[in-house]
Parts: sequence; structure tokens; C-alpha cells
Amino acid sequence: MTGSAAKDRILADIRSALHDVPRAERAEDVAVTRDYLDSHATGDVVGLFVERVRDYRATVTRVPEAEVPAEIARILAERGVRNLVVPPGFPREWLTAYDGSRLTDDPPLTAAELDASDGVVTLAARGVALTGTIVLDAGPGQGRRALSLVPDLHLCVVRTSQVLPDVPAAVRALVPDRPTTFISGPSATSDIELDRVEGVHGPRTLDVLLVVDS
Repeated sequence: MTGSAAKDRILADIRSALHDVPRAERAEDVAVTRDYLDSHATGDVVGLFVERVRDYRATVTRVPEAEVPAEIARILAERGVRNLVVPPGFPREWLTAYDGSRLTDDPPLTAAELDASDGVVTLAARGVALTGTIVLDAGPGQGRRALSLVPDLHLCVVRTSQVLPDVPAAVRALVPDRPTTFISGPSATSDIELDRVEGVHGPRTLDVLLVVDS
């Protein structure tokens, strides 16, 4: 079947499916029911989030807020980070124990400068328990998308109160006009023989610091 014939067939099927729809009817005239189940996560949502994030070969550390500066410094020291990218709005008090240099993204760092850094630390907008996903939306402390893609290490601070059961709940909680990035583990891909390679399209290493606040 040629491309033109296939197109005609598809359009014909659409016309057939819509044959009983009144011509004057508009999409907004028909109510869409949304009483379907929008989450399959039950029980300990935060515990599920931790489990699923670790399934993606990321590390997760739970800490009370008072221990955040020490844990950030520990993780960065263990990863050998001496040149850290810090987005605007990241809490300065959480970096008081880190003794390396900081790169601020104001004015915006070049791709070469980001690539030369040892890692980036960011906040998050939301976490999704069922999929083990972290969502960034370029809000304060998160920075633009390039910051979480170019450096080889991403240390992301997520509050337990930000973790939601499933994707629909997270989408409803996001601001619609913000650019969103969904992160499920470190960047990884596989070739035809299923050999996993990490760090191809983003950070090779993802560390999640889960701040217990609820």
C-alpha cells in the first residue's frame, strides 16, 4: 500500500467512526469522565519511591533536614566533586559543609564549562513513587535543563512531602507552563545485545538525598 493510499484509508476510517456525530457538535460540548483509577501505588509511597529509584541504579539516602549539609558534603567528597554547579535558588545553608569550588549559572554557563565541572546539585519539583521518577521544572534551586544533563554527576535533593503516588498526581501538581524534565535513574542505553551503557545522554551517576519532612 502506497503512502497516499494508506492516508486515504486512515481518513476513511476516521470518517466512518465519526459518521453519527452531529456536525455542529464541538469537543467542549462532550463531558469527559475521569473517574478512572489514576494510581496503582498503595501503602508506603515514600518507601516505594526509594525502592524504585534504587532499581534504576541510583543511590538514595534518607536524612532529617538538620543533617542535609553534612550529607551533601559527604556524598560530594565520596564522589570526588571539587567543582560543583549550583543553580540559582539552591539553599546556601545546605552547602556550608562543602569546601570545594562552586560554579553559578548566572550568567549561564557554557556547555564546555558544564562539561568541565564534576557535578551539579539541584532541588526537585516532585517525585513519583510508582515509577521512581524525579521531576524538575526549572524552579528555584533546579536551574535550566542543561544543568541536569551535561555534568557527569547529579545530586538531587527531594523532600518526602514532594513524593506522590503516580504520574497523574504529579502532573496535576506541576505548573503547566514550566519546562519539565522527568528523570528515572542515571542516563542509560543498551545496544542490540542489551549491553547497558550509562552516561550517554546525561549524568552517569544519580544520587538522591531524601529529606524527611513529613
